[in-house]
Amino acid sequence: MKFTRVIFTVPAVVLALSVQALGHELWIEPENYQVEPGAPLSAQIKNGEGFQGINQAWFDRRIDRVEQLQNGNLAPVTGRAGDIPALHLPDAGDGLLVLAYQSTAQTLTYRDWATFTDFVEHKALAGTLQRHAARDLPETGFKEAYSRHAKALVAVGDGRGSDRDLGLKTEFVALENPYSDDMADGLTVRLLYQGAPRDNAQVEVFARAPDGAVTITTTRTDENGQAVISVAPGHDYLLDAVVMREPAPALAEETGVVWESLWAALTFRVPG
Repeated sequence: MKFTRVIFTVPAVVLALSVQALGHELWIEPENYQVEPGAPLSAQIKNGEGFQGINQAWFDRRIDRVEQLQNGNLAPVTGRAGDIPALHLPDAGDGLLVLAYQSTAQTLTYRDWATFTDFVEHKALAGTLQRHAARDLPETGFKEAYSRHAKALVAVGDGRGSDRDLGLKTEFVALENPYSDDMADGLTVRLLYQGAPRDNAQVEVFARAPDGAVTITTTRTDENGQAVISVAPGHDYLLDAVVMREPAPALAEETGVVWESLWAALTFRVPG
């Protein structure tokens, strides 16, 4: 089912309540999506809802890997504990730069059933509630592990280049370049899970206009795991998709979780 809604900046307390109710996204937000070659590049790791959130510091214990891809070369990105912005590149090279972030698994406990069902329905995690009942799991007091798998596309200089599969547990791969390709027919992306295309999955699309208004729509991937995202000049975009799965026995034994969610995110700008 496709829906559209428009939101504006809201007070932090209201945002916090909505995050708790429906789950929340994590994404990489460059301070500038287009920079000159050799210029420093900084990017925030942001956590929130509706393409509005708070800045997260670099925290080693919550980071599994951070990398940069440019001109076919993949290299690690290091950081310093407590840094905000969390990501710093002192001298970006020319071409499309892909930033990638994968977190370690964190856990949360559901204290009421409505919070879980709202989240499952919002993220269109079909079959989850039925599997929950079939596994004879409780409706309160159960735990979920979650991890984040975020990428961002930044144009350095001419911004030419391409994205590719970076081997994250789940990820978006941009099949076109929003900075150098014709976006009249939209941007095509592929959603992967464990390296394979994920078909018939919901993709939530957050589009932020130059005036700050955020429009939220949903679409679904096709049989090849692809989706075409309608885009407009001068807008920033966040794509989000969630996998819900039963945890591996080792994770379940170590943490007591009964579910594991994997969140994929991709951010980019379409030049105005």
